[in-house]
Amino acid sequence: MGRMHGPGKGLSKSTLPYRRKSPTWLKITAKEVEDQVIKLARKGLTPSHIGSTLRDSNGIGKVKFVTSKKIVRILKSHGLGTDIPEDLYHLIKKAITIRKHLDRGKKDKAAKFRLILTESKIHRLSDYYKRTKVLESNWKYDSATAERLVT
Repeated sequence: MGRMHGPGKGLSKSTLPYRRKSPTWLKITAKEVEDQVIKLARKGLTPSHIGSTLRDSNGIGKVKFVTSKKIVRILKSHGLGTDIPEDLYHLIKKAITIRKHLDRGKKDKAAKFRLILTESKIHRLSDYYKRTKVLESNWKYDSATAERLVT
């Protein structure tokens, strides 16, 4: 499948193990992993950073294989979930930084074009999340009020 805004084909990828269970050499229980996820979330880490930390420090490749729940679902069950999904959050943050850059240099046509592409990604992703009931149906991205969403 090709990229949304770019010429790349995007064929490079990693593959998951065939066996979708916890490895036999891993001695950590599901409860301990959930406790670590909650502890890292209370420190302020995002779900992707939590997964990277657990992979690098404890050798847990996928939290779902150990706990049979994804990191976001663990956080939501303990009341630590976020209002907007992480990928949408980072796209909004990117659009804010591009907009601040354009306030300083209004003639930057390339940045203006990238802002249009980023905001179209935001609208497309928000439509998906509205359809899947992750976001409220009346949620709307507005560039003027976007900075309040990120803070």
